Amino acid sequence: MSSGNDLKRIAVFCGANSGTRPEYLQSAKDVGAELVKRNIGLVYGGGSVGMMGSVAQTVDSGLGKGGVIGVIPHDLMPREMSGAAIGELRAVDTMHQRKAQMADLSDAFIAIPGGFGTLEELLEVVTWNQIGFMVKPVGVLNVCGYFDHLLKFFDHAVQEGFVRESSRTIVIEGSSAAELLDKLAAYKAPPSLLELAKKTPDGLR
Repeated sequence: MSSGNDLKRIAVFCGANSGTRPEYLQSAKDVGAELVKRNIGLVYGGGSVGMMGSVAQTVDSGLGKGGVIGVIPHDLMPREMSGAAIGELRAVDTMHQRKAQMADLSDAFIAIPGGFGTLEELLEVVTWNQIGFMVKPVGVLNVCGYFDHLLKFFDHAVQEGFVRESSRTIVIEGSSAAELLDKLAAYKAPPSLLELAKKTPDGLR
């Protein structure tokens, strides 16, 4: 599929655990393999265990030097790293610095199964896109229905008047790595809140 967006590096948000289903860890490998297939570099949280380690090892094996950039706070290194670093590792002082660097380095974002940290990272980049601080595609790989309830909540927020229907389209869903990457490449952003505010004399309510 031809790309409307030039995706050179993609940040993958995921857990340092592997979850309870083998499909979760396989999804990390599948994302990594699809990135290698398309010659797209990986930006990730810098860990070498769980989902993070799996996606990073896959991309590092396939793309080699320069294919993987990990960003991790110093304090998390004992918990999320086991053995040697994968790819280029950038150690930072805070979670804020980690997320800022990952966002700056990436052309798009993918969330695969993970915990609170994964959800927080996902929702932050969705919010930045909604406001207009960035225009970069954001997707979730919905493995075994892992994100079903979250996606339903987004729909509920639209129905209850807290999220604009156009903003709901920021979150792209895919059931396979190939499908999701095709959708990220073809993504067209809706008007941001900053753009809409400029067109409304009294601003947004």
